[in-house]
Amino acid sequence: MNKKIWSAGLLAAVMLIGAGCGQKPGAAPNDTPEQITPAPDNQTGQDNSGTSNGSGGSSTGSGSEVTTPEAKTESIKAYYTDPDLMELVEGTAEISYKEDQEKYEAAYQALQKSDKADMVPLWEKIGLNSLKFENGALTLDVTVPDEANLGAGGESFAIDAIKKTFFQFDEVKSLQILVDGQQTESLMGHVDLENPMTR
Repeated sequence: MNKKIWSAGLLAAVMLIGAGCGQKPGAAPNDTPEQITPAPDNQTGQDNSGTSNGSGGSSTGSGSEVTTPEAKTESIKAYYTDPDLMELVEGTAEISYKEDQEKYEAAYQALQKSDKADMVPLWEKIGLNSLKFENGALTLDVTVPDEANLGAGGESFAIDAIKKTFFQFDEVKSLQILVDGQQTESLMGHVDLENPMTR
């Protein structure tokens, strides 16, 4: 009798365990579909599309801002002297710039160099500290070292050279030259300097 009761109890326990195990596989498939197709998948898709649109828009905007100013190339007149400092010589120079400020800086640089032996730059050793253009008035702040002193004739040519070079631009109505930030009566001590020079 005891063996039969014990067998029956054991059989009942096995059936309960079996029934319990049978429910777990059923529960697992029910849970997994919810985890496989949750809202996060849809949100991820929406986020991706949103970020791609947003980043696309911002990159297009920033790209257009960067590429807006285009470099311009212009041939200008620049003035030099002959090797004997006897006359003012007209030459040409190619300058490249994006804004007006850069145009005037490039024009000044053109006065500082020449690739022709018969055209000697009068402003080669005169350094440009700063340049400002406002309402038709162009102001140059320069440094004139001792080795840049050209004598009375050279100084006169240098002033004529810078006037002719910058007054070829119609928008430049006046030209003020400062030496180390200060107005001065003369560039090199030989020729009177107008403050400012006008057309």
